[in-house]
Amino acid sequence: MAATTREVTALADRLVGAGIKRVTVESTSDYWRIWFYLLEAAGLPVQLVNARDVKNVPGRPKTDKLDAVWLAKLTEKGLLRPSFVPPAPIRQLRDYARLRVDLTRERARYWQRMEKLLEDALIKVSSVVSRLDSLSVRDMLEALIAGERDPRRLADLARGKMRPKHAALVEALTGRFDEHHAELTRMLLEQIDALSGKIAALTIRIDELLEASTDGELHSAGVDHPGDDGAPVIGGGLTAAERLAEITGLGPVSAQVIIAEIGLDMTRFPTAGHLVSWAKLCPRTIQSGPVQRGGKTGKGNPYLKGVLGEAAAVAARTDTFLGERYRRIVKRRGKLKALVAVARSILVVVWNLLADPTARFHDLGSDYHTRRIDTDRRVRNHLAQLAALGYRVTLEPAA
Repeated sequence: MAATTREVTALADRLVGAGIKRVTVESTSDYWRIWFYLLEAAGLPVQLVNARDVKNVPGRPKTDKLDAVWLAKLTEKGLLRPSFVPPAPIRQLRDYARLRVDLTRERARYWQRMEKLLEDALIKVSSVVSRLDSLSVRDMLEALIAGERDPRRLADLARGKMRPKHAALVEALTGRFDEHHAELTRMLLEQIDALSGKIAALTIRIDELLEASTDGELHSAGVDHPGDDGAPVIGGGLTAAERLAEITGLGPVSAQVIIAEIGLDMTRFPTAGHLVSWAKLCPRTIQSGPVQRGGKTGKGNPYLKGVLGEAAAVAARTDTFLGERYRRIVKRRGKLKALVAVARSILVVVWNLLADPTARFHDLGSDYHTRRIDTDRRVRNHLAQLAALGYRVTLEPAA
């Protein structure tokens, strides 16, 4: 049958009339969406399954009809593991949040093109400033487009902390910026401004969707009563996104992305370990005989893993529990595995905050592990470190 709205709706009516209790749809690219959405809208309990999990026995004929029979048998025996498909409001929020992420990355690529163009014009401003998208650099670019070529006057446009770098800016702004560079710079800035406007509009829309949550969604998130503005009132009168933003390394935008990817209903993930496993932030166990080793974590959700990876990188530079966790692991496992471990810890905190509407994030402190070690053990550790450096230490009790 054709994968059109009319045909699939007619199929849904026939299935409802036949008293079908469960429908299984195999996920293939984006082609599953029309089947899942329309059958779900007809009131049928639909489960989406990964094609890799429902492979038929090798050596048997491969046809669409036989695949359907095989799926029906697996469904009847309850041998399928449904994929996580959030409810429709969260899917809408996810579409907005993912587009904002994509446009933000696209804007970053345009700034990279801008840097390449300035290098072609022998303008080395990127060697002096850390960010090209600052207000000072924007003023300099606008002046260059307007025809200003004097490096001293351009350097005078620096603001704030960039002012002490005046001499370095004069040297960096001395180049061969001509009219064709000015025209290309104007085009790039216009495209960057257009993307910034779309990102701002998406942010407003995402905020509106989070505030317009229905009572059913609030109940599924463990919240009994909405606030005056309709936003979910959770621990301390904060919304779910605001509570997640308190986690070390996260912010308002990253918290919104996480909610858009995993939703508010943590009953879909019985424990934090289930959520971590779904996000592919834990190694796969491989055991054969007496040998047991950890495999790769897997691909997982790229948007969720991306924002958690960025949060882990930020947390690693802080004097907090998560920062100390990174520094403890990086010594023996390396930077990449340490970042994955911190990302996993952040996701565990997220699950606990969303599962308990009264919970708030509390940092355990960078000395958490040190406080739990007894005094004698700490003394032995320090003595061993000094001995490794070639020192002989004699201990005397303090008076």
